[in-house]
Amino acid sequence: MTFKAIATPTKTKEILNKYGFSFKKSLGQNFIIDVNTLKNIIEVANVNEETTVIEIGPGIGALTEQLAIHSKKVIAFEIDQRLDPILDDTLGNYDNINIIYQDILKSNVVEVVNKYCPNTKEIKVVANLPYYVTTPILMKLLMEQLPISSFTVMIQKEVADRMAAKPNTKSYGSLSIAVQYYTEASVALNVPKTVFMPQPNVDSAVLHLKQREKPLVEVTDETFFFDLVQGSFAQRRKTLRNNLNRHFSQVYDKEEIELRLKHAGIDGTRRGESLSIQEFADLSNAFL
Repeated sequence: MTFKAIATPTKTKEILNKYGFSFKKSLGQNFIIDVNTLKNIIEVANVNEETTVIEIGPGIGALTEQLAIHSKKVIAFEIDQRLDPILDDTLGNYDNINIIYQDILKSNVVEVVNKYCPNTKEIKVVANLPYYVTTPILMKLLMEQLPISSFTVMIQKEVADRMAAKPNTKSYGSLSIAVQYYTEASVALNVPKTVFMPQPNVDSAVLHLKQREKPLVEVTDETFFFDLVQGSFAQRRKTLRNNLNRHFSQVYDKEEIELRLKHAGIDGTRRGESLSIQEFADLSNAFL
């Protein structure tokens, strides 16, 4: 089956004009109009004929078609039902694609995957994500009980940098820790604005997340761990001690917090951004 090259400015305009489609800014719609970018995404994701792919926001089907060519099955979640006739047109020749017209944040993804691809051994998430809901979507999928081996997603460059950031950098924060707790994160590609229609106001990047077999660190209570991490970055310029005193003021007094810091072997005058994920785990476990 030949590739129709939907991802060109001419073909994209032709499809949009044919159906009188107008972009909704509120849905963060930016369609890829560059074939090489799609090929690069597929290469980074390492999709093969055994792979079930979850896509979020297929748009007019440019990436979806490439995924269908290379994978066993594509399950694409689309929130904008106006795209139904367009996707019927552009993807009608493929029998391994299911478009689910639901908000993925409200969907029972496990149920959908079991319905359309039962007994699947490997799932990869590959998507050009709407930038305004990148973090909620990724965190939802990271916590779903699905055999997702990796995520390869086009997102805002600044957010990609934060998710892959290391300690003692400006980008490192609670989001870095939340993502890296579950995955090995790396920025695979930087992508110029010119490959999109319409062009976004921000630079983009392809983020690759490889799911860990088990979380990076052992913590007694995950909910408390993430709460402590969040509190530690509440005011980046403040010391760890000050942030924790403020965050836990209703639960622990200053002496108790000082004792926990000492027990974890962590100097309270440090800033949150200087702590490794292991140190945050040690500190969290010292409280419980």
